[in-house]
Amino acid sequence: MTTLAVYDIGNQKVSDIELDDRIFDAKINPTLFYDVIRMDLDSKRKGTASTKNRALIRGGGAKPWRQKGTGRARAGSRRSPLWRGGGTIFGPMPKDYSISLPKKVKRAALRAALSLKRQEGKLILLNDFPLEGFKTRLVLEILKRFQVEDALIVTDERNSFLERSAQNLPGIEVLRYEGLNVYDILNHEHLILLHPTVAKIEGTLKS
Repeated sequence: MTTLAVYDIGNQKVSDIELDDRIFDAKINPTLFYDVIRMDLDSKRKGTASTKNRALIRGGGAKPWRQKGTGRARAGSRRSPLWRGGGTIFGPMPKDYSISLPKKVKRAALRAALSLKRQEGKLILLNDFPLEGFKTRLVLEILKRFQVEDALIVTDERNSFLERSAQNLPGIEVLRYEGLNVYDILNHEHLILLHPTVAKIEGTLKS
């Protein structure tokens, strides 16, 4: 078991906590990061770009002119892609870009991301993050005590004061443990976990 210090918002050590090595000391596989992040980003693509092919263009039922005798090139429809206002050849159509991965792979990638932050010394455990109102300046002061400018803060439950207070801080994101994902962990320099979230994360990732 790995032991890590737990701090209060004044950057004073209050206790130690034992971390499950299966979660916070797992094997780091960059390939897993690539696969899972690609899945997350692809699932966010809307894929709504659309153009009209010749079947979707209005009109063109009648042949523009007779086949022979006019001196012009033969034409069968005004919807031809060769005509102005005609259909588009091989244009983009609505598409679902999302891909799926097994749960086992996604959990392994999440364990690897948590282990990477711990090995890099970028994992900070806080006993609590008490706020009595929307105090952006107070959140900024607390983060400065830990010399943190870019961080993902993970809470165990809804904390509207913290979520709203950190909303305008660039590089700071507040996320509940249910939504913890590889992309957000690796997209921030530091990972800050509130003490109660550790047991919940371990309980989710052990299976």
